[in-house]
Amino acid sequence: MEVFVPMDEALTRALQRIEQSVSLEEQDWEALTAGSDLISVGLAADEARRRHHGDRVTFVQVVEVPLDNAEASDPIPEQAGEVRLVGRPETVSQTIKAVKALADWAGVVPVTGFALEDLLDLCGNKSEKLERLLQQLRQAGLAMVSRVAFDALGKPEPILAALRAGGMDVASLCVDSPSGATFREALLEVASWKRVGTVFRSLAPLARMDPDLPSTGYGDLRRVALARLLVDNIGSIQVDWARHGSKLSQVALTFGADDVDAVSAVASSDQGWRRSPREEILRNIAAAGLTAIRRNGGFEEVADEG
Repeated sequence: MEVFVPMDEALTRALQRIEQSVSLEEQDWEALTAGSDLISVGLAADEARRRHHGDRVTFVQVVEVPLDNAEASDPIPEQAGEVRLVGRPETVSQTIKAVKALADWAGVVPVTGFALEDLLDLCGNKSEKLERLLQQLRQAGLAMVSRVAFDALGKPEPILAALRAGGMDVASLCVDSPSGATFREALLEVASWKRVGTVFRSLAPLARMDPDLPSTGYGDLRRVALARLLVDNIGSIQVDWARHGSKLSQVALTFGADDVDAVSAVASSDQGWRRSPREEILRNIAAAGLTAIRRNGGFEEVADEG
């Protein structure tokens, strides 16, 4: 016989205040971040995700190319939906040359790359120079900047203006601060930015770098759920398949995430197609009761073959 366990009153109040767009008080934050009822938080985030996306979950298969080896010669993997330049650019000319070379190799597959803060540093932290560089990179074939760290934005308005004027979007806004209080403040600040969803395609709430101590997953799932509940002005909440693993990524889909980044485009030849990254992500999304939608590096839906 199933036993119904009522939701904690404090958590119920906090979730109702979020739904009503009412400012949260300290006791609400305590219920959301320190309470034991993670399942109810996850269910609320899942409902919020469904309001945005229904049962659709997007994923992209990526092939990474080092910046210092951008003149690739091997055939592009046929499952690749994105070619991503990785590495810190040293000069403007090197950066533009690498994008041109990779765009020629990638053909119709979108080329992405760089952390926006590295490009800004390359421009001496001048937003007007960043605008010009983004225009040059777009003309060279860059479809999108890969990511930007929340901590690197400071006052975001000049950078957002440079992105819009340069005709460039950023795939992921990474909010990976380690402390709960800082994470909370970051989410609330992002939620207050106007029209940010027209520039940043997704919010990535989990740390991109491997932590010193392995995660139990509970804290990560809570961060994903809070990101979906509190940030309504960016369409997608993203998890990284390569860094966070297939299992955490799958469960995160039931806690508010709707986009899976960095699924490998390369399958091991000795495992067979049924164990390829494509088949694994399709199975995991289906097992979460959701519909898998392939996309490319420009966040455009890609039709399945055949």
